[in-house]
Amino acid sequence: MNALRKSFSDDPLFPFDLVYKDTKSPQRELPDHLHDRYELVYVYGGNGTMFIDQKFYDMAAGDLFIIPGNSIHRAFPDPVDPVTSTAVFFAPSLISYEKLDDSYSSMRCFELAKKRKNYKLETAGQLRGQTEAALEDIHLELERKIPGYRHAISLQFQQWMLRVNRHMITTHSDVSDDVRIGPLWMREILHYIAQHPNRDLGLSALAQQSSVTGAHFSRVFKQLTGMNVTDYVNAKRIAQAKELLLETDESIGLIADRCGFESLPHFHRIFKRMTGLTPGVYRRDIPERGRT
Repeated sequence: MNALRKSFSDDPLFPFDLVYKDTKSPQRELPDHLHDRYELVYVYGGNGTMFIDQKFYDMAAGDLFIIPGNSIHRAFPDPVDPVTSTAVFFAPSLISYEKLDDSYSSMRCFELAKKRKNYKLETAGQLRGQTEAALEDIHLELERKIPGYRHAISLQFQQWMLRVNRHMITTHSDVSDDVRIGPLWMREILHYIAQHPNRDLGLSALAQQSSVTGAHFSRVFKQLTGMNVTDYVNAKRIAQAKELLLETDESIGLIADRCGFESLPHFHRIFKRMTGLTPGVYRRDIPERGRT
């Protein structure tokens, strides 16, 4: 299967969506998916596993997952004790106002999560209470829709993000490797795929590099990621291609080659299938929409 692209309300002046205190069974949870929105997932209770980019994390009460845009992710709720969580989806334009302080960025927690390659924050004490209060207030504003509710939500969200950002800035220790589920060879191969998108990433080559049989590799890979090898590799390659299209002036042909696509037509076909746009249209239109 292909990584899904989640859709959102199309309001460029208020790019914000909230799914409040939702409890999902494994059957109702989305498969691996990508979207341009940035996402925050706060867990109230239950158990499960969260897969983000190359890592797997346990999910428990008080956990906050910080998911940058265009990151492959998926939640695996426990079938007996499923997770109850609130998910926030937003575009950076909602909070990326003119900087008043050169040392502060509204998106700092996402920058640090990506730099540290650790997308889980365990909230406790004051931050945990502030998080739950902020999400409840935002939910009530969305429910009541009193005049000025969008402005109120923006202010409440920015204040919460400020608290999360300050906590992240003062927290320098990263979560150790034991948060990742699965065998070491699988964690290493996920890292290899991310670092070498232009190499041979077929099932046979990856299984040989991992010193396991193709059947065993395929079974464990599907169990831990929810995707087959081809779909996962394509999703990673497209995610990197999107970054290069927006952040560099390289030609589309060169980007296709750097990201490991066998030909330009193949790149166009996979990109259009996964994003709904051609690479050229994506490069031209996405910045104009204020999306990253």
